[in-house]
Amino acid sequence: MEPLTELIEPQNRKQLESHFLKLQPNTLPIWGKMTPQQMVEHLIDQVQYTNGKKEPFCEVPEEEANKAKQINIYTNVEIPRNVVFGTAQEQLLYPSLSAAIQQLMAELDDFDQYFTKPGRTAIHGGFGPMNYKEWLIWHDKHFFHHLKQFGLI
Repeated sequence: MEPLTELIEPQNRKQLESHFLKLQPNTLPIWGKMTPQQMVEHLIDQVQYTNGKKEPFCEVPEEEANKAKQINIYTNVEIPRNVVFGTAQEQLLYPSLSAAIQQLMAELDDFDQYFTKPGRTAIHGGFGPMNYKEWLIWHDKHFFHHLKQFGLI
């Protein structure tokens, strides 16, 4: 695996945004069926579970979640290509790809703000409660996966 890029870290957000801004509405994925805007809106949705805007819940037993968290957060395991969790949203929520990218960056700012409260966690559906640092790792892996999907990294 390539080393984690830490693109999700607040000091690297301009670089992260520049990767997304390379996308065109008609950019084809290397794998998968999502359009660029569906992918960005998917990331918006996922970040909203970690910034207080959506109510997350753990979908697996605690022991299973802990094991999955140890593997997915504390190792260099990558998200595999073509992994599917549900279906991509057909109806787009934002008027354009650039508006969706702008919203994604705002959601990340809200994510940082949400975790300014000491001891705060947010629940991951498969890994259970995670703190800010754990979410930075997971968001980094998730974003990296989708940036690779569209040949942006």
